[in-house]
Amino acid sequence: MGKKKDIKVKASQAGQKVRRILLWTLFVVLALIVLYPIVFLLAGSMMGNDELGSCLGAIFLGENGYARFPLLPKFPTLQHYIEVFMDSPGFFVMFWNSVKVTAGVLIGQFVVGTMAAWGFARYDFPWKKGFFLLYVILMLMPFQVLMLSDYLVLDRLLLTDNLWGIILPGVFSTFPVFIMYRFFAEIPDSMIEAAKLDGAKDWQLFVYLAVPIGSSGIIACMVLGFLEYWSLIEQPLTFLKDRSLFPLSIFLPDITSIGKSGMAFAVSVVTFFPAVLVFLGGQDYLEQGIMAGAVKE
Repeated sequence: MGKKKDIKVKASQAGQKVRRILLWTLFVVLALIVLYPIVFLLAGSMMGNDELGSCLGAIFLGENGYARFPLLPKFPTLQHYIEVFMDSPGFFVMFWNSVKVTAGVLIGQFVVGTMAAWGFARYDFPWKKGFFLLYVILMLMPFQVLMLSDYLVLDRLLLTDNLWGIILPGVFSTFPVFIMYRFFAEIPDSMIEAAKLDGAKDWQLFVYLAVPIGSSGIIACMVLGFLEYWSLIEQPLTFLKDRSLFPLSIFLPDITSIGKSGMAFAVSVVTFFPAVLVFLGGQDYLEQGIMAGAVKE
């Protein structure tokens, strides 16, 4: 009996080991599939025009056959990065446009969003739930639904063809309020009452209590805001006519020819890199923000 039991235990352990190996193999394959576009970008940005022509000639030159794309370039070169940084002055103009838009939106969301979230979380006023429901509804509406009304309002305020026309709608975005509201609502009432007994005023409760305790939610909103506004495409194309005001996300040149495809790959990598750094730095806070947003009242 003891031997049969040992055999069953070993068989069970062997089965678990096989399942674990299969599961990890599946995860590795899925990870490689997800990472392939990144490898595609990096490899393309370091290929010369001749190599890109041989790989993508079926697409750009109408040659017979199929396009192919190796994981590693045969003859790596930094030619396209040099072209972007040395021979493209418009790149730096659009880079700073992206910095201005992203920084302006994040600063505005930190000021406006935290105050609005604190007001919804800690104060009672008429129609509170109705206003918060309106916030949620506005959050769920895509840009295409509000595009016309946004354009008419910005045009009336003389903010079209102006970076402020991109920044101000982002400052008053409802999504950061929704995320930060959850963190502020979880602050114990006993802690707030204790602070009030010690003589803390409303603004002190907000600055010295709410902001530090809700810092995880605030950082999560900042990370999400950066990822969204660093890569804006629809809003600049809708509200901006002057190409000198375009952000980096729409700097990509015409890629219908081999001569410019390498530069397009390089610009994509340069645009993608800051977003990756911000995501990796705020990943833990981002997970906390998503989990808090999923909690039902």
